[in-house]
Amino acid sequence: MVTFGPSDDLAGARFVDADLRGARFVRSDLSGAVLRGVDVQGADLDAPWLADGDGTLLVNGVDVVPLVEAELDRRFPGRAERRAGDPEGLRRAWAAVEATWTATLDRVAGMPPGAVDVSVAGEWSFAQTLRHLVMATDTWLRGAVLGVERPYHPIGQPNEEYAADGHDPAVFAAGTPGWAEVLAVRAERVAMVRDFLAAVTPADLAAERRNPWAPEHPETVLSCLHTVLQEEWDHHRYAVRDLDALTAGADGPPGADR
Repeated sequence: MVTFGPSDDLAGARFVDADLRGARFVRSDLSGAVLRGVDVQGADLDAPWLADGDGTLLVNGVDVVPLVEAELDRRFPGRAERRAGDPEGLRRAWAAVEATWTATLDRVAGMPPGAVDVSVAGEWSFAQTLRHLVMATDTWLRGAVLGVERPYHPIGQPNEEYAADGHDPAVFAAGTPGWAEVLAVRAERVAMVRDFLAAVTPADLAAERRNPWAPEHPETVLSCLHTVLQEEWDHHRYAVRDLDALTAGADGPPGADR
């Protein structure tokens, strides 16, 4: 199978009568791509930032972004509040996140031993997903909002871009932590967000911060919290998708590489 990487410039490429069945696009920029007369039956598209900005996704001339967002909000009660702009709304939004993850953790507790470390179709395991959310909280709350100089817990799970962007992966411990430790650290981070939101004020939310990945781009405390909420809901969706595949006893369809 041919593999194209960052050194291959395919921008503006034209594919005519090409057989792309089973092709997998991972962390690829397909913005503005035009597909005409194509067979996309069974295609699986995962675009976490689909609703960001003024983006559209046209299928047979219909912008499907509002339809996708409405369906995800229906499937995951509380998700619609992830963009709340005031302290009370943010507290409700986080309460919904906690309730959702609590139910999912209860489900996982009833699965066979070791299920939390099983990868589906090359994706992160359930334990790795929780570890990534530890890292996300450390990045956007402990680091960006609270200004902790060394914000990362060593069990955090970095994504591919972390090292690629020049960050030091050595801040994270090698090896695989035990499930009990993952649960304990994750619970600490969940409580940290809850405690911060319990006392946050409108003035706090408007305060400026630096983007931890792109310091030249200003953020606010509110936008940092929105990122935390977005991470929670996106990764919960991935986790549930993979748990469903495990429960069904199959690998399931390939999803979004995180």
